[in-house]
Amino acid sequence: MPRLITAALLGALSLSACAQAPQPPAKGEAAAATPAPQFKPGQGATADERARSAVAQLNPRAKVDYVGAAPLPGFREVIAGGQLLYISDDGRYLMQGAVIDLQQQEDVMQNSAALAKYRTQLIATIPHSEKIVFAPPNAKYTVTVFTDIECGYCRKLHEEIAEINRQGIAVEYLAFPRMGLGSQDHKDMISVWCAPDRKRALTDAKAGKSIASRDCKNPVTMEFDVGQRIGVSGTPAIFSAEGVQLGGYLPPAALRAKLDELAAKRAPAAAAGAAP
Repeated sequence: MPRLITAALLGALSLSACAQAPQPPAKGEAAAATPAPQFKPGQGATADERARSAVAQLNPRAKVDYVGAAPLPGFREVIAGGQLLYISDDGRYLMQGAVIDLQQQEDVMQNSAALAKYRTQLIATIPHSEKIVFAPPNAKYTVTVFTDIECGYCRKLHEEIAEINRQGIAVEYLAFPRMGLGSQDHKDMISVWCAPDRKRALTDAKAGKSIASRDCKNPVTMEFDVGQRIGVSGTPAIFSAEGVQLGGYLPPAALRAKLDELAAKRAPAAAAGAAP
């Protein structure tokens, strides 16, 4: 399934991540673009149905994973192809990007509870044994990082893995060969995940060292698929345990600061929930 609803809905690519290479059309899809049909808003009896209809008109192959009320009155919140969209209740208008609540001083799209839950549920389908984990004793935080062995920012992040651990952060790596399935990048990442010592193999690969070619039953394709489904478009892509995307590459201190900020925001809500 295409990650993007349409070419016009490309999100801004972080300047601290390596972009995913363009992927070939899925089997059975036409390589050439076809003219978009004339849009007809208002298809459906309910706001949810009209939102689904709007996405289907933009891209009939896009899978809608969630539709619900948006924090912005008059709009539905939609997750499709790993992307968060706001679609007006009449199905006519679509927004993607940032929606700032000036009263709360926050980006309500970035802080979507529905999107965070969707991400955490998908990431949770990957067994812990299939991840490559670098963790300190008694870690305060755990992050999931979709990584590639060739991306410069992924290598920079891994060069600082010891300091990230010293900051009390455990890193759980998932494979995201950004050059695509079947590429040499993909094959090399399979070799890493099939190595007897995955951590050493990953470290060596990111240092530019050659690694022995291996093949085995491995999770690389599954992890790549999960990354696409949650909207990963470049590496590294860092997610908190709550499903919030923290960014691409971040220095260790900045990563810890972001996690502390998230924890501080959650504390009042947790306290309110615990109150009798």
